[in-house]
Amino acid sequence: MLLHACCGPCAVYPLQWLREAGCQVTGFFYNPNIHPWREYARRARTMERYAVLAGLPLDKDTGYELEQYLAAVLTDPAVPGRCHTCYRLRLARAARAAREGGFTAFSTTLLASPFQHHQLVQKAGEEADRESGVAFLYRDFRVGWAEGMQGAKAAGLYRQSYCGCIFSEWERFGAGRDDRERS
Repeated sequence: MLLHACCGPCAVYPLQWLREAGCQVTGFFYNPNIHPWREYARRARTMERYAVLAGLPLDKDTGYELEQYLAAVLTDPAVPGRCHTCYRLRLARAARAAREGGFTAFSTTLLASPFQHHQLVQKAGEEADRESGVAFLYRDFRVGWAEGMQGAKAAGLYRQSYCGCIFSEWERFGAGRDDRERS
């Protein structure tokens, strides 16, 4: 099983669940949506640290394809269009990596977050399944969200306060707020 990981904290519960279900799991970090670069690097380091703590083999796509991400989502920057495009971009890459790596299935930690558009993640995973020929494992990991966040906190993992994209950063910290609220 190749597990696309958006970040370390979101990987905690899905990894536990998959292992308990008998899966041999390898993590996969590909997230060109994360902005700015420093945030991307911090999340990548956190994922690497968690992988070591959890004994999780981790593959990282070393390309930070911000331009491709922006070109894709700017064709439909409104929610949910941009989110579905973002999920499709990341899960298509995960499915391709799964196929190239000889994995029989893939899934994503995006299914753990109550802040993601769950049905769009599922749809993007199923599209990537059809295009790649590698089975997408759908599981609603949100049931373990609190447990996963407790595990992330106990491990001292960096827990971000927005999805990662420039749009969600603006929605979280900028839109409609005055300077006092942004600090």
